[in-house]
Amino acid sequence: MSERIYVAGHQGMVGSAVTRHLRLEPETEVITRTRAELDLCDGSAVNEFFAREIPDVVVMAAARVG
Repeated sequence: MSERIYVAGHQGMVGSAVTRHLRLEPETEVITRTRAELDLCDGSAVNEFFAREIPDVVVMAAARVG
């Protein structure tokens, strides 16, 4: 059974490491979106994304740095 895992912040230091590790698992589908594709501060966009993609697991590695 395949798991769909959404990694928020996949381009950062922690998120990229998590994404690399998860992509090694054969039964795992990793879902990623850039900030331009999905603004996590926009609640309605996030709800629409989750309704469309239906991930089994969410890894929150997103942060605002600087």
